[in-house]
Parts: sequence; structure tokens; C-alpha cells
Amino acid sequence: MNAKKNFSLLILLSLSFLSISCATYQSKTLEARSKLKTGQFEEAAERLKVLADTPGRDQLVYMMDYATTLQVGGKYRESAQAFQKADKLVDLNDYHSVTNVVGATLGGEEMIQYKGESYEKFLISTMNAINYLMMGDYDGGLVEARRINEKISKMKMDGRDPYEQSPFARYLAALMWESERKFDDAYIEYEACYKLDQKNPFLPSDLIRSSKLARRDEAHKKWKKEMVGVQDDPSWYDKGMGELIVIYQQGWGAEKRSRGGQYRFPSLSRVNNQTESALIKIDGYEDQNTYLVYDVDGVAIDTLEKDFGALVARRVGGVVAKAVVADQIRQKNQLLGDLAWIAMNVADRADLRQWSTLPASIQIGRVLLKPGKYKIAIQGLNSSKSPTNDAMEEREIKITAGRKTFLNWRSLR
Repeated sequence: MNAKKNFSLLILLSLSFLSISCATYQSKTLEARSKLKTGQFEEAAERLKVLADTPGRDQLVYMMDYATTLQVGGKYRESAQAFQKADKLVDLNDYHSVTNVVGATLGGEEMIQYKGESYEKFLISTMNAINYLMMGDYDGGLVEARRINEKISKMKMDGRDPYEQSPFARYLAALMWESERKFDDAYIEYEACYKLDQKNPFLPSDLIRSSKLARRDEAHKKWKKEMVGVQDDPSWYDKGMGELIVIYQQGWGAEKRSRGGQYRFPSLSRVNNQTESALIKIDGYEDQNTYLVYDVDGVAIDTLEKDFGALVARRVGGVVAKAVVADQIRQKNQLLGDLAWIAMNVADRADLRQWSTLPASIQIGRVLLKPGKYKIAIQGLNSSKSPTNDAMEEREIKITAGRKTFLNWRSLR
């Protein structure tokens, strides 16, 4: 009898501990995010590094936040290494231990190791490709592009929806292939991107240009006919010109919160970002706006809602299991059974873990330029197209004939 009582007490104490410890993800990253918002990049990275280097069920999500923070701070090589570790953790976390499954059933979803959402897995490779581009390592960027294609093939086999297959990942791959003058590869990626998302404003001209450069005559005729109002511009084919590609990561992504009135379930709420777009300023050239190519928030929200039915089913099953366990304990000790029921339900709260340092959207600005050095600045704009406090200080860039030069910038307000 004493052994059974001790076992019941052990269950109670274990669940009580888990209910406290599992709720700390957001509180642990709050200070780092606050420092990131105020431009204290090194301090933010230091706080996240400790968490990212600690093995456990939350390590992947901390590693993704850490890698992103390094990228925002311009530490591209260190960020690339962290994203590589995150990618390996995705593979390692593609299972659930029996202990974690039992804990999640009797407690909450936070007791299972974080595996990453489908779109997050693509973004690991995509964000890492940006690192390599900023280091001037196109080969490294193309390795990530191939990794993206491998993930897409696996996702198709798993029957996931097209919107999760990251059109921006394919678009970035197309830009890299085109810069390397692999025009047929570039065309394939542009076409694949168009099938996933036809809202990208650059794709009409991309398809016309890349199909011609790839010598796909029938495709070129097709796109010229379909893309009404888009003229075949001779400057696209001028080998003496280069191009600046500005990758603008806009603001802060949607935040996970408990769903109103349903404390066991999460929801995603968009953040009210002051800066919504950017203006590219180059000496001697007309200012150019950035344009949306990937709505990170929209994909995140759609993914959560698509999986919501399965989550409800799991939590309903969990409630039934909790009732059975609590009843078994009550048969031996009424008080312990009641306390176990309370503890298990306290632990069963919404899983609020997420890649919390992602931007709300990714935008692109493209400018054809003659070879040479240019001074460039970027100004953040609000919804009324008025300047905000977000701005990139003027810096010098070098444009090379026949190549694309990439520049990455993130707004934080």
C-alpha cells in the first residue's frame, strides 16, 4: 500500500514540476527578444546561445532563434553554423520517446520535443542560404537550394499542402541559379515558384526573361502571351549590367498565444509592426520600393489552423487519459486523486513554442545597375509610406557585370 501511495505521490510531484518547467519558453526568450529589438545584438545572442547549447526538448526552437539573432547582427558565418545545427536537430527530433509521449498525454504538448513546423524546416535552409549569399559563398547558397528541393520532395510524399512548400525558398534558389548563369535551372525554379504563388510581382518578367535565356522558345512565347502588359525589356539581357537584390525581412512575426477561452490550444496573432515596407536609395538613381514575396505570418497561421483538428483530437484523448489515471489514484487515496487531476490539467496548457525571431514577411527590391561602386541606404516606411525610425545606414556596394549582388536587411520595429 505504501508503495502505491508513493507512486501516486511521485506522479503528482512529477506533473507539478512539469507544469512549472514547461511554461518557461517565452519567459526565457523574452529578454533576448527585447534586446534584439533595441539593437543589442551581441547581448541577445549571448542569452540565446546558452539555451541553444543545452540539450533538451526545446533545443531546436532556441537554436533557430539564436541563428536568426546572429544573422540580424551581421554574424553570417556563426549564423550559418547555428542553422546547420538546427537542421541536424530537425532530423534527430523526428521521433518521440515513450516518456515524452506519456508526459504529453498526461500533461501538455510542451512535454514533447519541438520538431519544427513544416514551413520552419524550409526557412532553416532559406535563411541559411541568405547567410551564404551575404558571405559571397554562392556554392554554399546553392547547397542550401538543393537541400530545399530535397525537403520539398519529402513534403510532397507526406501529402502536405502547396502553401507550405515555401515559394520564397524556390524564388531565392532561382535568383542564385540565374546569377550563376545556370539559366535552365533558374527557369525551372521560377516556374515552380509561380505554380505555388502567383502573387509575386517579379515573376511575370522573371518567367519571360529566364525562358528566353534558357532557350525554351515555346515557354518564352507562352509567357509573353499570358503575361499581359509585361514588355520584353532588352536591358534584361545586357551582359554589361549587374543587378542589386535587396532581401528585406520585415518586422516581427505573429506571436503564439492561448486561444481565447481554450487554454489548451494555441493561436497566432499578427504583431502590429510600425515598419511595413522599405525604400531603397541609391545615389544617382530613382528610389525603389520593396515588394512582398513571402507572407511568413500567413503561412504560419494557415499551418496552425490546418493542424488544429489533429491537435484537438490529441488533447481530447489526453483529457480521457488524465481522467483514467486520476480515478485510479482516487481508488487508493481520494485527496491524491483530486490533486493529480488538478495538476495534470494545470500542465495541459497551450504549447506556445515557436520560432519567435522570424520576420512577419520577406520582401524583395531589385535594381539593374551598371558595374561599379554605389552608396546605398534603406529607409523603413509605414502603412502610409511615411518614414519610420527603422533605417539601414548608408553603405557601399560593388556591382559586377552579369552578376547579382545581394543585400540583406531586417527592420525591428
